[in-house]
Amino acid sequence: MNEEVTPFADLPLARRLERAEGDANAKFVEAHARLFPESGAAWIEVAGAYAMFDGVSSPCTQTFGLGIFETATASALDEIETFFRDRGAPVSHDTCPLAGIELAALLSERGYTPIEFSSVMYRAVRDDVNAARTLNERIRVHTIEPGEGEVWAQTMTKGWSEEHPELKESLLELGQISTQREDSFCFLAEIGGQPIACGGLTIHGGVALFAGACTIPEARRQGAQLALLDARLRHAVGVGCDIAMMCAAPGSASQRNAERHGFRIAYTRTKWQLCYSSMPICESR
Repeated sequence: MNEEVTPFADLPLARRLERAEGDANAKFVEAHARLFPESGAAWIEVAGAYAMFDGVSSPCTQTFGLGIFETATASALDEIETFFRDRGAPVSHDTCPLAGIELAALLSERGYTPIEFSSVMYRAVRDDVNAARTLNERIRVHTIEPGEGEVWAQTMTKGWSEEHPELKESLLELGQISTQREDSFCFLAEIGGQPIACGGLTIHGGVALFAGACTIPEARRQGAQLALLDARLRHAVGVGCDIAMMCAAPGSASQRNAERHGFRIAYTRTKWQLCYSSMPICESR
């Protein structure tokens, strides 16, 4: 990768990346509210952070961008905590280290504890992008057409159910919502016309966020993820993006695969959760 076109991992980049993921999740919540009004899905902006409720157990129920766009204050946290408590949901914040040690201290003082780390990764995209130099020629990748949303959702459900059994009951619904999100593109990988893998791409401010990629168990180790990565990078170039972004567990196979194809770590996020007696998830930790 050409070092001259790769932005430094600084505060301006962090703001772009955090807003891209916050926007993608906000639009997911909006799609959920449209399709399933009874869900109560909603989001608000407080002190530059996006706080979203997508269901008590949804991974989308948290904040993005806290302390990055504005200083997080006690009053801002009061408002955010009320938003989640009123809905019976845990209070969680995915925080960027560039928000400063002061934010970590404030969260600690208020009774939060870190529960998760994630690597936020990025790479420049440009006209000569070539992420995958050796593709399985049998695999065909395309953005889904009208009427293929259910197939995409079923492929996602089959691909993720082993790794995330706790979400098994809700995966199909999550997949259906993903296909209805604005500024989003759903990719399907096939061999011989049979779907074997899928992945998503959302666009915001020139940032292409890659998420949700998975392969059904019986079709793994054939290059489907490489094909999806290549197709999404090319699509990002075509719609004028200059940065691609993805998140992975630190040291995971997903992180290693991304690094092999030009991604680098911008920073490691910490997910904080407020622990109080009415939240069983905190009591168990």
